[in-house]
Amino acid sequence: MGTYINKGNLAFKKILNSNYVDKSSFIAVVNSTIDTESQYICATRCRRFGKSMMAKMLCAYYDKSCDSRVLFKDLNIATLPSFEEHLNKYNVIYLDVTDFTTQPEYKGHLVKSIQKEIIEEVRLTFPNVTYKETSDLMGCLQSVYNQIGERFYFIIDEWDAICREFPERRKFKDSPEGVEPTEMGEYVLFLRRLFKSSASSEVFVGAYLTGIIPMVKYNTESALNNFDEYSMVQPFAAAGSFGFTSNEVKALCEKHEMDFDELAAWYDGYQIGDEPSVFNPNSVMKAISARECSSYWAATGAYDRVAEYINLNYDGLRDDVIRMIGGGRCFVDTNSFVNDMSAVKSKDDVFTVLIHLGYLAYDKNEHECYIPSKEVAGEWTNAVKSNNWQEIVGTIQSSKALLESTLSGESDKVARAIDAAHDENTSILSYNDENSLSCVLSIAYIYAKNDYIIHRELATGKGFADLVFIPRKH
Repeated sequence: MGTYINKGNLAFKKILNSNYVDKSSFIAVVNSTIDTESQYICATRCRRFGKSMMAKMLCAYYDKSCDSRVLFKDLNIATLPSFEEHLNKYNVIYLDVTDFTTQPEYKGHLVKSIQKEIIEEVRLTFPNVTYKETSDLMGCLQSVYNQIGERFYFIIDEWDAICREFPERRKFKDSPEGVEPTEMGEYVLFLRRLFKSSASSEVFVGAYLTGIIPMVKYNTESALNNFDEYSMVQPFAAAGSFGFTSNEVKALCEKHEMDFDELAAWYDGYQIGDEPSVFNPNSVMKAISARECSSYWAATGAYDRVAEYINLNYDGLRDDVIRMIGGGRCFVDTNSFVNDMSAVKSKDDVFTVLIHLGYLAYDKNEHECYIPSKEVAGEWTNAVKSNNWQEIVGTIQSSKALLESTLSGESDKVARAIDAAHDENTSILSYNDENSLSCVLSIAYIYAKNDYIIHRELATGKGFADLVFIPRKH
């Protein structure tokens, strides 16, 4: 069992020993790309949505150094035609880029260190191959293929960690020795050498990259335009593997005696491709383990990234954010974003990057974005408070008193509070627009989301109720 080459299936065994939700059908999608023009895949999604789990599953399935049949025999993939064809048939190289970006000693020579460590293991794994002393990683792998015919499947987990850590837009920098690549530039050249060189299709049967942000578009040139990409915006065949579906969560709730409606209010709301209802998988499992719903996903990151982007306030962005906090939706053109978090230049770019990060959900049919769940809404509230948006901060702070006045039947106090909320958020209002009024009411009652599930425009038998508050189960 190696560090990078043929790591075995232990990591996936541990996943199966947990409350595993079967996503193995996606293996059939990847199998269909083996040794084809579509053999390179980049599947990106937001944090804690199962990226590494999927990578470890593929590692266990393809790795020829182990026998994983018993691990998969009761999973969905075992019933599909391609199961036997590719099971444990390839040498797998598995690289988690965060193993390097999180260690200070690698800074400044990350790519050289990655190549050096994998090359050393290639030479140890295939000792009977003759290597050129000056060969880079691709050169060593080509020597293995040319001399003994061994081929590889390359899995890179968190491929974009270097892009996020070293976001310099320029790929080259000036130095006393002349023009040389930046850390980011070296990384792009490294990936291009692996997956776009003339020998790539011989050495590799395929590659699978995970990350948060899709492949960066470098002006009119895409350094890695031979990858098929599945993302939060365009998941294609991967849509069913992004998060948990309603049926999967219902099954978990029945098994663990949890309330489905409560989990749905907290963690449902993502519409990914043709999947209309996708739950945050990490938060669902945390809630089941703790027997309590809370903001588990938010606790794994910080709202400062949201605050950073929305503070730019491109083209009325602030008003649209207030509208979404109130439960509304906003149009977004996702096509202009170049998949570079350091090159955000418009409101559409801001919304698109926040979709990839999971802070917004995306309706591909209507081209609209929205805040998906109570869990994520809490992050937005924190971000707005940190930016000190006076238009809405006062309303949020007054929300608890408004709820108490409503429950006490103090109509005069309720009327004054609603009027104040109207005045504080007047920028998003269109008079005689019921949707805008409903938005302001949703913001005014934002504190109520702690104890109530709030439905807008709920059918009542005769028409629709503007807002309905259903008590949460405690």
